[in-house]
Amino acid sequence: MTTQAILRVILGPDSSQRVRIAAGLPSTVAELETEVKTQCKITEPFRLQFMDVLFGNEFVNLTSMEEIENKTTIKVVYTSCQPQDQAEDSFSFPSTSAPDYTLSSSGDSTVILSSPESLSSRSSWPDLFCVPRFTYDAEVKLGKAHVAFRENGMLLIPDPKLKSDILEGLIQEIVKHTVYLTDEKFDQVAEALILKHPCLKERGSPSGYAGWKMSLKYKLSNYRTQLRKVGCPEVCVNSLKNKPSGKCSPAFDVKKPKRGEVDYCPSFPLGDSENSLEKLRIELLSDVKKRNNREMIREKMSRTFALRRQEVIYDAPMISEVQERWPALFEAAEINAEFKRITTMPLQSRFLSQLDLLSESLLRVFAKRSGEQGKKLKCITATMTDDTDVRRESLIKGLCIYLNENPDDLVQEFVDLTEATAMIAIEKTTVGIYINRDAPDNGMSDVGIIIEGMVILQDLDNVALATAMLFGLFYSLNMTYPSQLRYTFEVLQKVVMELHATQLSRKAQNLKTKLSM
Repeated sequence: MTTQAILRVILGPDSSQRVRIAAGLPSTVAELETEVKTQCKITEPFRLQFMDVLFGNEFVNLTSMEEIENKTTIKVVYTSCQPQDQAEDSFSFPSTSAPDYTLSSSGDSTVILSSPESLSSRSSWPDLFCVPRFTYDAEVKLGKAHVAFRENGMLLIPDPKLKSDILEGLIQEIVKHTVYLTDEKFDQVAEALILKHPCLKERGSPSGYAGWKMSLKYKLSNYRTQLRKVGCPEVCVNSLKNKPSGKCSPAFDVKKPKRGEVDYCPSFPLGDSENSLEKLRIELLSDVKKRNNREMIREKMSRTFALRRQEVIYDAPMISEVQERWPALFEAAEINAEFKRITTMPLQSRFLSQLDLLSESLLRVFAKRSGEQGKKLKCITATMTDDTDVRRESLIKGLCIYLNENPDDLVQEFVDLTEATAMIAIEKTTVGIYINRDAPDNGMSDVGIIIEGMVILQDLDNVALATAMLFGLFYSLNMTYPSQLRYTFEVLQKVVMELHATQLSRKAQNLKTKLSM
């Protein structure tokens, strides 16, 4: 009797789906691709990758069915330039706690993501970089070079005009995603170029594209100079006139995406100016005081995103100043919306669902820890119940302990405190989550977030939700992670949320490897 096979298929950054194959795993990769294409309703060309345990849970191209088994995670990598959004019935992880406000209704999603005022000029970096079509004369020259390469293996040494056209075309494709590229991404672009145009491969270069990579670096640097001259805020923020006096060095405090941000420092929407957006901001101050005004607030917050983001990045204001100018930002709904504007990824639903997905693996890793740390982890896991919120809270605290950080630095519990005593404790807290209980055995009466000695969010349902909101605020306010919790938030970012999951610290990489075993 044939056993049914179930696979988890990752379709995109925030989309995955179960695929059930009644007849069991097919015998060839091509048959599996057909099954995935049919069940997931994919219309774009793609290839499959599988999660390779031997390489730290990284995804590797699937070339043989012997590499996977039942309940394996596979990933769809689109081979066209930009994968289209999947059909409406694509599966996304549900949240079993409070709703994800950014996804609460189709109308909300339209306002935030699809309105002309808030449409982001950036898209996330693709898994497979797509080399664009170049100018007509460049394509003609490359076409002739391809013929010569196929016939006798002759490589092309491009003339200055052709090389300039190729580099310009690549740069224009790159800046659709970012103007600051990592060394790894430069490799990806240069490699994609010689894969699509093998006649451009370089003799004497071990990789075949070292020269193209260096030329791309110089070209992008020069292009940033042009962008600064025309007033692109993402580049102007790093100009010398915006550096503090005495530290006017190009390398000092470069402000650029470092945690997977997509729309890091956007320009003002077309047709809007600083003055027009400032008027909307002032209107928002009165809008937040009105009842049943959620739709209007959401629309104006979306439209003023660029003004708010530039203020946060350029001026780095205190939290009290941000609260005074943007009170609507300190609501759960707007933290979710702001996070999605910055990263194009949902916050609450993804955070909670990914935590649930990793729960069994985390518990398995915790159970193997010995010594004093192991005792603490056993105490934490012993308090776990069938309640989902309690389970998530225990996992987060256990994560802190496993990474040699103190969970009390993240979550503080207050029991039956007077208002004066509570204020003293809060004022001493730089960043953290508080739980206020009426009695030791009583349930949570209040869960909130403290930043810079101020309660900025309260009446949250549970600690896991509060942690998600705090994580979102680090992005919304462009804050660095607190030093005493830097490994915990690194794991939450790179392992749980899978944002900019490269260059992990030794602790984070060690945990990620063990989770995949």
